[in-house]
Amino acid sequence: MTFRITVLCENSVGPLSGTLGEHGFSALIEPSNGEPLLFDTGQGLTLLHNARRMNKDLSTVRQVVLSHGHYDHSGGLKQLLAECGAKRVYSHPAVFNSRYRIKDSGECYPIAIPASREELETAGASFDFSKEFRAIAPGMYLTGEVPRVTDFETGDQGLFSDCTGQVLDATPDDQSLVLETEKGLVLVLGCCHAGLVNTVEHVAYMTGRRDIFAVIGGTHLGFCSQEQNGKTIAALQRLGIKKLAASHCTGFAASARLSRELPKEFQMAMVGYTLEV
Repeated sequence: MTFRITVLCENSVGPLSGTLGEHGFSALIEPSNGEPLLFDTGQGLTLLHNARRMNKDLSTVRQVVLSHGHYDHSGGLKQLLAECGAKRVYSHPAVFNSRYRIKDSGECYPIAIPASREELETAGASFDFSKEFRAIAPGMYLTGEVPRVTDFETGDQGLFSDCTGQVLDATPDDQSLVLETEKGLVLVLGCCHAGLVNTVEHVAYMTGRRDIFAVIGGTHLGFCSQEQNGKTIAALQRLGIKKLAASHCTGFAASARLSRELPKEFQMAMVGYTLEV
């Protein structure tokens, strides 16, 4: 089976005129056999506009994955439901946890899903919760909760469960999508708060495979230390990944380093970016 992956929401836009950027991520997964799947929904500012600009009819999409419960990946869900009908939504049970970012200045602001479960279910969402690695369609799998096993992937230290800054939010609901293709596995990431290497190791353990052809999406390396970035790049080089289409939370500095150290593999996955594999 083959897949077409199209980025609908991202911080930056590519050469396709009329598309808009926002801080967020969403990608449409279209298999050669079977139904399309929407992975994340962005904030909700650009999803439907960009989909129309690309002639993607989201009313034909009946399944949505939420990679985790942050507003920039889930905020578009309510509007999607209102305009494109009911959807089955795959997510982790912790997706509705309280979430806050605390800046160095001490300012605290909410970053959780901007709609309650009740609101979304009333709008047409049917939630399918699980922490486990699972198949959701032929050749398509969700990692479920990713074990944190590396000693260098410490993640984003500015996320908390409340505004007191006493309880760090480890984002246990972070999950990624795995696609089986003839060229190898393809990983679609939301933010990869669990760490890219942790995610790869979990996929390898659950599938028995390390032939990862491509990785596309947010890596969150823009919020991590130089040490973590360096060790992540070394791990990617050992794996022999053919394409690394980074976006969203990868950040400019980390993207520049990835481009320099993985010049053949690295690409920017902006709005309109398409990978056919």
